[in-house]
Amino acid sequence: MKDLWGVLVRQRDYRLMLSAGLISLTGDWLLRTGLAFQVYVLTGSTLASGGLLLASFLPAVVLGSLAGVFVDRWDQRTTMLVTNVLNVVVLLPLLAVHGASTIWIVYAVVLAQSCLQQFFTPAEQSLVPVLVSSEQLVTANALNSQIRDLARLIGAALGGLFAAIGGLTMLAIGDAVTFLIAVALVAAMRYRRTHPNQAEETTSEETAGGAIRRLKTEWTEGLRLCVAGPAIRLLFVFSLVTGVGEGIMSTLFAPFVSAEIGGDGKVYGLIVSSQAIGGIVGGLIAAAIGSRWPAATLWGLGAFAFGVIDVALFLYPLVSDSTLPAFVFMIVVGLPGALSLAGMMTVFQHLTADGTRGRIFGAIGAAESVAVLVGITSAGFLGDAVGIIPVLVVQGLGYVVGGLVVFSRRRGLLPQRAVAPPLPA
Repeated sequence: MKDLWGVLVRQRDYRLMLSAGLISLTGDWLLRTGLAFQVYVLTGSTLASGGLLLASFLPAVVLGSLAGVFVDRWDQRTTMLVTNVLNVVVLLPLLAVHGASTIWIVYAVVLAQSCLQQFFTPAEQSLVPVLVSSEQLVTANALNSQIRDLARLIGAALGGLFAAIGGLTMLAIGDAVTFLIAVALVAAMRYRRTHPNQAEETTSEETAGGAIRRLKTEWTEGLRLCVAGPAIRLLFVFSLVTGVGEGIMSTLFAPFVSAEIGGDGKVYGLIVSSQAIGGIVGGLIAAAIGSRWPAATLWGLGAFAFGVIDVALFLYPLVSDSTLPAFVFMIVVGLPGALSLAGMMTVFQHLTADGTRGRIFGAIGAAESVAVLVGITSAGFLGDAVGIIPVLVVQGLGYVVGGLVVFSRRRGLLPQRAVAPPLPA
């Protein structure tokens, strides 16, 4: 607990950023959960509800890698402030939605917020290694992971409540309030970037064509840096493999609960919620002990254990028809999941330098989003052709193999091997 206390008490700016993230993410889950309910109430269409997922997912694929280029140019704190303020503005049109005929406004708002998220997330992740020491990175990343689970638990509950009480109007107001509080917290941070990035060093005489060419160069540079060395390439491939797995999981887990263990909608909801509980507990443990272990070791062993528990979860219906093991496995998997995520993010931050971190994070995120789409599409076909359990077991084995590969190559994932910005011509 000493490491946890040291980060939260001694690092004022990080504490403010973490608090802002918790509050704004709670608002995100509040809106996301409430909109899913309200859209179905207004339209009675599951297709319309599915459109929300597409609207929230598309910007990550199309805009993710390009947004990272601008994040590298801009001050991270300012980027977080501006995106939070803009999030408040884009929520206002929800007040005009009163029926199925204006449901397109909901899609536009979700699309706009997802676009803004592509700038906010790389800025936040790029700022973490600036605000804490290298020794505190694992603890800081574990706390970041934990607040996401906590926000999901709180926000999802509030979203259903707000939707029932005040509909879209109350959802929009509630989410806007969380963004405004986050703005106040981020504004109170003392951090300011003290040196310009190479990307910011432009001349007033630069033509529009030159600016576009420079943007293209920086964007392609971010894609190249994702595979520039064996260490960052390993992280990139791991993200692709597990991205496909996440797509499979999101598609087949509900059918698994229904067809393989005989659970209804209520059981499914409780099982999914139990994962957040496990993530919160796991995040606390990871934050408390994380700095005592090398980040690459945490990443590899955490991913391996995560995959083993996943495989056990998907195979147990072959010997038991009880739903209780599903709850236990979903809670227990939170610890290795938190350790793996904290370790991987710490390795990423060690491998990348300020000035390139945003574009590399964005490019990896965009590629991972494509992998998730591949997983969703393939799971739909393979689930019927091969069976739900075999496909889900393969998903778990992806983490097992990935974890073993990371652990076997952990010595190559050293802090000093950072991907530096390209030298100016």
